Amino acid sequence: MRYQDTSERLTQYRRQVSDLRGKIRELQQSAEPQAVMDYTFATSDGPVRLSQLFGDKASLVIHNMGAGCPYCTLWADGFNGLLPHIENRAAFVVASPDDPQAQEKFKASRGWRFRMVSHRDSTFAADMGYRGDGGWLPGVSVFKRQGEKIVRVADTSFGPGDDFCSIWHFFDLLPEGAADWKPKYKYQ
Repeated sequence: MRYQDTSERLTQYRRQVSDLRGKIRELQQSAEPQAVMDYTFATSDGPVRLSQLFGDKASLVIHNMGAGCPYCTLWADGFNGLLPHIENRAAFVVASPDDPQAQEKFKASRGWRFRMVSHRDSTFAADMGYRGDGGWLPGVSVFKRQGEKIVRVADTSFGPGDDFCSIWHFFDLLPEGAADWKPKYKYQ
């Protein structure tokens, strides 16, 4: 197929994707919020409650991950670059099963600036649907305060090719796509 013909067809598909995203946003906004408890997390400064993580923001985004996963590390590296933009709209905290000392060490090695909490000794990840038979699962949950209550208003999982990690979209432009590429902690 000629480059110009392919380009025109791709433009049509991208418009369809954009239209679908609009429908997804509409449906998400119509979802009934899910009440959640005020979970306690561990940090290097001691315990902190979910309600304390909001700061002066009405929304809170928590990404579930662990340092043992190069894919989760890839996503977090990207979020680190977006952090000032995200925090302009919402509080942002990364929750993982790692203990606080391990989190701080890994965070420093990656140059991450976002806050981290450990959900290791809580049912948080399982209750939110981010613990399966195979272990911890990556994803994001969005919480809001409603008076004294906390509700989850959105969530989705992460995986190769999703909209939360732009590298997949760059690879889609390569003739061979991502091929067998897998993220690493370091590249030689």
